[in-house]
Amino acid sequence: MSSRAPITIIGAGLVGALLGTLLAQRGFAVELFERRADPRKIGYLGGRSINLALAERGMHGLRLAGLTASVMDKAVMMRGRMVHALDGHSELLRYGRDDSEVIWSINRGQLNTLLIEAAEAAGAKIHFGQRLESVDFDRSTLRMFDETSAEIREHEAVVMLGTDGAGSALRAAINAVTPLGERFEPLGHGYKELEIPALGDFPPSALSPELTDKRDAGERFAIERNALHIWPRGHYMCIALPNAEGSFTVTLFLPNSGDPSFATIVSPAQVADFFARDFADAVPLMPSLIEDFTQNPVGVLGTLHLDRWHLDGRALLLGDAAHAIVPFHGQGMNCGFEDAVELADLLETGSHDMAGVFAEFESRRRPNAEAIAAMALENYIEMRDSVAAPDFLLRRSLERILAERHSGLFVPRYAMVTFTRLPYATAFARGKIQSNLLAELCAGKTKLDQIDLQLADTRVQQVLSDIPA
Repeated sequence: MSSRAPITIIGAGLVGALLGTLLAQRGFAVELFERRADPRKIGYLGGRSINLALAERGMHGLRLAGLTASVMDKAVMMRGRMVHALDGHSELLRYGRDDSEVIWSINRGQLNTLLIEAAEAAGAKIHFGQRLESVDFDRSTLRMFDETSAEIREHEAVVMLGTDGAGSALRAAINAVTPLGERFEPLGHGYKELEIPALGDFPPSALSPELTDKRDAGERFAIERNALHIWPRGHYMCIALPNAEGSFTVTLFLPNSGDPSFATIVSPAQVADFFARDFADAVPLMPSLIEDFTQNPVGVLGTLHLDRWHLDGRALLLGDAAHAIVPFHGQGMNCGFEDAVELADLLETGSHDMAGVFAEFESRRRPNAEAIAAMALENYIEMRDSVAAPDFLLRRSLERILAERHSGLFVPRYAMVTFTRLPYATAFARGKIQSNLLAELCAGKTKLDQIDLQLADTRVQQVLSDIPA
């Protein structure tokens, strides 16, 4: 029997299930309480689930959990952004140098199921249908509402970890005891989930000759499978991420008010007119567009800031419960998985001083959480607007050249965030320097051959220091 204090995790979503796995593997006694029913029995509820973009930071956590092969079996490689212009033409903008620098699309429900099974296999106990009602921190007691029996039950919990998302019940309980300095900054935009089905699931009447030929040739995907598709339209956009069986999860990001917005696009006729005008090439790919738009809810987007993440050594928040961010860098899950790895390592070596472990965890992770929150907001502007602008494309072309000429010194910020485990804060600070340098070198230029590359080489050497190991 382990002499370590048992660990209670509130929330068995992505971060909670991975954390439960990593801690159980290290010999901790772990119990997880999840508000939802077991997704393996009832299925994973869709309608507000942005597909996940799995990058190196997230892959590292999955490797430690022994899940690489099973996750990759359900993931689809995305080489870059396939940008769909208003006139219908499209262009692939690669994320990295080659296929060694890609991200992976995976269905949230499938990944959560794999993580739940891994946690149980490692020895963690998971209780589903348990809603946290209140916490008595002095008595180390949770009061849980059992969704099946409709009864309140008490559970002893000496060490509590909150991985229960942006609407965290544990965060609310801690905040009632000691104010956490909570601030939520709404984006002013929401999202709605739509779908491009696999070709085999298209209604026959919705199949164009081109799609029919693809299906008859054995193709499952209606559009390029190995890309994250973006329809940038200035102040709003659609994206589509591939699923392994051939469908795409489509997400419309749109202002909550104004024109166009979720407030003004309501009726089926308004939906049809809006998509015919701004996303004409996508409309034939979404035979259930009107139904999906009407039935699926509008998701909330914003950034959560807390001044404190823990209550001495009794309770700690991590993942979205501590630092929810907007999804436009595809790093919410990856950042949460980094949290889980960092905390598991700290607990393994310092679990007899929980207050010290929690304080150290917060001091390490807070600067990185703040950095990725800022970068995610910046990336929304890039994705919906800048990605199609000539000056952006010029800077991007120069960025690639400098990365080739100064390998290991000039590394694009996207690459630092996505393909390495360099701290987010380091990538953010270094990215600002590089962005200013690109703006300087491209000032007044419209073509790549107008840029003095020898001057660029000199400036790179002058302004950039070696990247930390």
